[in-house]
Amino acid sequence: MSTSASSTGPVPVGQLKERARAAIEDCRERLLELSEDLQRHPETGFREHRAAATVARWFTELRLPFEAGLSVTGVKARMAGRAPGPTVAVLGELDALVLPGHPLADPATGAAHACGHHAQVASMIGAAVGLATVQGHLDGDVAFLAVPAEESVELDWRRERVRAGELTHLVGKADLLARGAFDDVDMAMLCHTSGQPARLSVGDSHNGSVVKQITFTGRASHAGSSPWHGVNALKAAMLTISAIDAQRDTFRDEDTVRVNAVLPHGGDAPTAVPDRAELEVVIRARTLDALRGACDAVDRAARAGAMARGARATTETTLNYLPHHQDPALVEVARANGTALFGPDVVAPGRHLGASTDMGDLGAVMPVLHPFVSGATGDAHSVDYTVTDHVLAALEPAVLMAWCVIDLLADGAAGAHDVLARRARRTPPDGRSTADRYAGLRAGFDGLTHYDPTHDTARGTQGEL
Repeated sequence: MSTSASSTGPVPVGQLKERARAAIEDCRERLLELSEDLQRHPETGFREHRAAATVARWFTELRLPFEAGLSVTGVKARMAGRAPGPTVAVLGELDALVLPGHPLADPATGAAHACGHHAQVASMIGAAVGLATVQGHLDGDVAFLAVPAEESVELDWRRERVRAGELTHLVGKADLLARGAFDDVDMAMLCHTSGQPARLSVGDSHNGSVVKQITFTGRASHAGSSPWHGVNALKAAMLTISAIDAQRDTFRDEDTVRVNAVLPHGGDAPTAVPDRAELEVVIRARTLDALRGACDAVDRAARAGAMARGARATTETTLNYLPHHQDPALVEVARANGTALFGPDVVAPGRHLGASTDMGDLGAVMPVLHPFVSGATGDAHSVDYTVTDHVLAALEPAVLMAWCVIDLLADGAAGAHDVLARRARRTPPDGRSTADRYAGLRAGFDGLTHYDPTHDTARGTQGEL
């Protein structure tokens, strides 16, 4: 494979699209095998070394200059158009979940592609194959990014990497943003698989997400002979869970608040009053204001649980994902191309989902597109979720994204300039880099608080959620 030569004259957009689709179809079997191969070799976030090497080989074959090792395993290539202009990024997420019970799980690590990211990578490569045949007619560049760690798993291990300075954030796009990997990108897109019946869903939104790791510290004592000398940290955590549950009917339906908690540690033996308990809480909501309100409720519950038992509480708060809302102009482009490809009867309108994605972080600083395509069965993130039709999940999305990029960058990149102008009317640019704007959005979210019952006050640094 090789990229095309410069344009010698204007070519209708429709012809460019057909050239791109033909090139993708010519590579059909290899792209399907790529999706299936990645599905058989799942890797969790920031550990996707095999998948990253596979992407690098494809970029080399396409003669695209690329950088590897971005945020540990990210790979970024650039396809130059015939003239300077906006840069559109096409993304594919590398990572898998941890689901040892999944039929395709790695027996050693428990990793499994129960969200379809392998098909995203194949569709990104497919889009590159198609666009390589028309790049001499594009007024702007295309960046192709294989991004790590979209899923929020193995958080303790990731926190250790952050403390060691190897990572800046717990999820991939946040880390890439902080490192400036998107500073030369103007807008971005990816296609995500789904088990829904619609062939294409355009315009969906997602909740934002915050993680709170709460450690309760009490005092150990003999559970049989002198429990009154102890301060039961487990009971403080249990009271906190009850206090969180008592808040649920105060959350507005339209805010789609979700609060989920687990107890990774609740004591060392039933013969001793537990002097330490750990509670991990994930808080999701549709808007930043709703996220702040739900976080305040959890903070109050943690303080109340600690106060009731006379325990100390330390809360580490980490913003996981910002709320995700797609760019309306890009949604229009995708809907038009999806209708042309599949017909109007199979293109569904977007809906709001209670799940979260770090495309929300990217969407906070630039226009993003995140349609859902069919090709999977089962419920996402479960042991029965599997991509069963790689044509629907990988090949067709490659054509869809290639067509969207052509609409954006052909004819003087009028489409991309329109997207950027409409975005600027909603959010005027302030001259800062993407990394700096993202840092400003996160400022005040992450923090550490301490509650000490002897002072009955919270002290330390606290994110203003």
